[in-house]
Amino acid sequence: MPVPMSMPAATDTGAGGTAPPAVSDADRAEQLGRELDRLRAEIVADRGPDDAHYIRTVIAVQRGCEAAGRLALAVSLFPPAWAAGTALLALAKTLENMELGHNILHGQWDWLGDPAIHSTTWEWDFATPADAWKRTHNHLHHTYTNVVGRDRDLGYTVLRMSPDQPWRPVHLLQPVYTALLAPVFEWGIALYDLEADAVASGRKSVRAFLGDVTGLARKAVRQAAKDCVLFPLLAGPSALPCLLGNVTAATARNIWAHTVIFCGHFPDDVQTFTEERLDGESRGEWYLRQIQGSANIEGGPLLHLLTGNLSHQIEHHLFPDLPSNRYTRMAPRVREICDRYGLPYVTGPLWRQYASMWNRVLRHALP
Repeated sequence: MPVPMSMPAATDTGAGGTAPPAVSDADRAEQLGRELDRLRAEIVADRGPDDAHYIRTVIAVQRGCEAAGRLALAVSLFPPAWAAGTALLALAKTLENMELGHNILHGQWDWLGDPAIHSTTWEWDFATPADAWKRTHNHLHHTYTNVVGRDRDLGYTVLRMSPDQPWRPVHLLQPVYTALLAPVFEWGIALYDLEADAVASGRKSVRAFLGDVTGLARKAVRQAAKDCVLFPLLAGPSALPCLLGNVTAATARNIWAHTVIFCGHFPDDVQTFTEERLDGESRGEWYLRQIQGSANIEGGPLLHLLTGNLSHQIEHHLFPDLPSNRYTRMAPRVREICDRYGLPYVTGPLWRQYASMWNRVLRHALP
């Protein structure tokens, strides 16, 4: 259920000993918004060569891992080569999907003016076409975060993750299809991004839907041809183990992406909202909804890198187009602001967020 903004008023009586006038929740939300706007402006003004060096280094590492993994899988009749090649390729696919593809498509690096690292030119190693994903994720999800009936990412139209979503008998099976979704996550997202439900409700034309189906078919053929045909054929005698390594690497990436996304959006303490929450919503209230509707995952630098810094989901939802490498340094300041305003800052280690997410899936499977 939506939780109204309730932030404790200041208790400092000041030098004269007279209590300040009461401050409304709307005023407090605007104060919050101004603080977060200042933090955003500070980061924008500070972007520079160090950030550019970071993203180009990640790209170089990702491409090096992919090249090494492909080479190892080309001789994967030897079990050590198969293990090394599969691990390197899984790492490369994870980096490309999480830290590169997701964040580049958010426009986090558009300010560099480099057409090779731009949201309008990047096509990622993922089944869903970039343009389709940007429409459903960047626009719908990040605008209407966790608003029942507006944010299609709230359960991806098949899961019930809020008591405000109507219950249907099929939801009894949602623990099963949540688990089955993980290894094929990229294909599930690709089908979801077609927005077939929008066609049924009249919000999307049949012509637009068929255009998206054509785009997905082209992308799916390229993805399958690369991992299931081209590289196995190039491996010659190692064709079958190479194919198995490619599929294993993609599956590992899918399971990891599913875990990170679900742990950032669906732990128990993450709130959902009704459409009434959007009525007259100010910038400060939008910030507030992002804080209440996201969760972080605690860990070290390697975890943050492998999650695409979506372990800082709160910071990402507040500032989706700021460079992801900045989230780690921003997080303590965002948390301090939340503490001052009496706002929840949902965070915890991966195992706890994962268990909490599954508790939510199980609970809302029932009426």
